[in-house]
Amino acid sequence: MIVRIVKLTLEQEYINDFIKIFNESKELIRNFDGVNKLELLRCSTQGNVFFTHSHWESEEALENYRHSELFKTTWAKAKPLFSEKAEAWSNYKLY
Repeated sequence: MIVRIVKLTLEQEYINDFIKIFNESKELIRNFDGVNKLELLRCSTQGNVFFTHSHWESEEALENYRHSELFKTTWAKAKPLFSEKAEAWSNYKLY
């Protein structure tokens, strides 16, 4: 299993726009083949910093999503709202 954490730093004025984009796409992503879990977290000390936390059956499932039309269209909407480059970590779940 792959646990993916992505840090997203948003321009303050676009926070509500980002949450709307996430809400519109979250069920589509959750139902994508190979996804076991998807959450959106908000930093407790910096209100414009968000994290997506997702569980994937395999690296292949994650890569299939990253090359999908769903990812491309969702990312195209969200990326202009960021104030910093997104940071991502893929981790193997051990326990």
